[in-house]
Amino acid sequence: MKGPEMRSESGPVAGVVEGTETSTGLVVGVDIGGTKTAAGLVDPSGALLDTATRPTPAAEGREAILDTAAELVRSVAADRWGSVTAVGVGSAGVIDPERGVVVSATRALAGWAGTDLRGGLSRRLGGLPVATGNDVHAHALGEQWRGAAAGCADVLLVAVGTGVGASIVLGGRVRYGPRSVAGHAGHMPVPAAAGAPCPCGGTGHVEAVASGPALLAEYRRRGGTRAADLAEVARLAAAGDPPATDVLAAGGIALGQAIGGLMNVIDPEIVVIGGGVAGCGAAWWQPVRAAIAVETLPALRDVPIVPAALSATAALLGAARLASPPPTRKDP
Repeated sequence: MKGPEMRSESGPVAGVVEGTETSTGLVVGVDIGGTKTAAGLVDPSGALLDTATRPTPAAEGREAILDTAAELVRSVAADRWGSVTAVGVGSAGVIDPERGVVVSATRALAGWAGTDLRGGLSRRLGGLPVATGNDVHAHALGEQWRGAAAGCADVLLVAVGTGVGASIVLGGRVRYGPRSVAGHAGHMPVPAAAGAPCPCGGTGHVEAVASGPALLAEYRRRGGTRAADLAEVARLAAAGDPPATDVLAAGGIALGQAIGGLMNVIDPEIVVIGGGVAGCGAAWWQPVRAAIAVETLPALRDVPIVPAALSATAALLGAARLASPPPTRKDP
């Protein structure tokens, strides 16, 4: 099945012509993560018509991962295959959307780095056009299309979970950067992280003190052995436990400082914060918002800071949006 050409911010990507919609066809969005892979059949309005999920065969290598993704695409589109015009994929790892290749990835997906994601999946689907991107970027596009940022063209999404990531959407389009690494907000320096080792190998980055694992580790370091996970730390904070409250506040302040700095550079219409840590309640959200207010320029003080609204469906809708982008905004 042939499709027209799509362009990213810097050049052509197989899928759709820039400035057009796949208004007469359906798109399948695919979310490839370290533990699960999901697919969803999406119509031009952004409605999810069908979904399917399977465990990601992460330890079995790239071919098994691609096989699983292709099987899920065929599963959700089985009854309407002739109406499917493209597939969009949001994947873990650093993804080059121009070439459709996985630039780098963690060991969570064995052999994933270097995978020809676009070509490998398209071949399995009879030549169907495939557009690719990072999973955090897919989340941002989903929220921008049908979620907390619906109606906003310029969006900063920050995802705080196992790590800290971000996506910048300007004029309705994800900004990847020439090396496909735009959005790695977890590696911004903040004062509270001075000297703290970051998973990237550096030190002093916000991910080292604001990610879920970092918050849980800090609580335990302070003697908080009662917490089995971060959700329990949040429950203890809500009940007034001082160490839990202090840890969430410190992590929230560090994150808010990083977000405020990004806002000063990007000037977004809205900031959306998602990920597991965003479920930690007022003991975390209040310090985040307070630190953002301190860091941002006065003109940005009224920018909404809101929680993500779509949970797991955001990545599927955003992946579909990768393959059916909106018209490019033309500034006067």
